[in-house]
Amino acid sequence: MDVSQETPEQTHQRLLRVLAAAEFLVYPGLYGYHEYPRAEFPAALIAEALAFVRDEDVWSVLGPATPAVREPVRLFAFHFAAGLDNSGFVGWLATHLKATLGTGVVVVCGYNHARGGVFDYWGVPALIADAALAEVQRLRSRLTSV
Repeated sequence: MDVSQETPEQTHQRLLRVLAAAEFLVYPGLYGYHEYPRAEFPAALIAEALAFVRDEDVWSVLGPATPAVREPVRLFAFHFAAGLDNSGFVGWLATHLKATLGTGVVVVCGYNHARGGVFDYWGVPALIADAALAEVQRLRSRLTSV
């Protein structure tokens, strides 16, 4: 994690550069969370799940949506370029999407050293997924006009 002192405008410009340089992937279909008792790790889902997270009671598995999923989301991912300071990215983009589209987001982060380090899975409600993806693409292309 990087620590820096910058103005909000400097942060905005830096994170536009981070966004433009990131590898961006949109996943087909819908995803959602599936819950399983904590004592019963759902190992059979390892091949299809994107994330496993648990609390004191359940395993929460992010995977392809089924009819039982309460809040289906469309997923996209960013693999960040090595050497760029991406600190603050999640808050910056989540705040922008909330202000622009009124939506909250789901974000699950991971780390892959061979692909530059940090990567994020982002989920947006299926009903506004097209608008959210268009807004991310608009921001990605904005750097060239700034």
